[in-house]
Amino acid sequence: MADMLVNLLELQSPDEIIARLEDQGISIRRAMAPDMYGILEFVEKTLSRGARGECAVCFSHQPISCFIAVKDKKPVGFACYDATMRDFFGPTAVSEDFRGYGIGAALLLKSLWAMREEGYAYAIIGGVGPAKFYEKVCGARLIENSTPGVYKDYLRL
Repeated sequence: MADMLVNLLELQSPDEIIARLEDQGISIRRAMAPDMYGILEFVEKTLSRGARGECAVCFSHQPISCFIAVKDKKPVGFACYDATMRDFFGPTAVSEDFRGYGIGAALLLKSLWAMREEGYAYAIIGGVGPAKFYEKVCGARLIENSTPGVYKDYLRL
């Protein structure tokens, strides 16, 4: 899978989509240290063991580089940045029961906006799956010759 590049200087604010989710009782916030073990379990259950490892790294950063979507005090989605590589967005996922609400877009934009505030001008989305989603939500563009990318030597145990 190819990587994609996002121009953070032209990024739309996540505020509107986050406000719509809050009206539905879904909050988007930066994870906190006490959230770590619950989030890591959620990440492995929702995505993979490898994604759990990537997310674990985010809890060693200050500020923590993981955002979560919460409904009724339970995680329903997550998004990480600066996990496997600096300036990389991902991994990210939303529970199947909560797809279609705009949670993935909100997590993506909130994370990219945080990267912008931390001084990045561009961000890389590594090994993308839904390229059209990233094109639509944040104007991401495919990076030529980026396959197999940084994940080529990833151990699949």
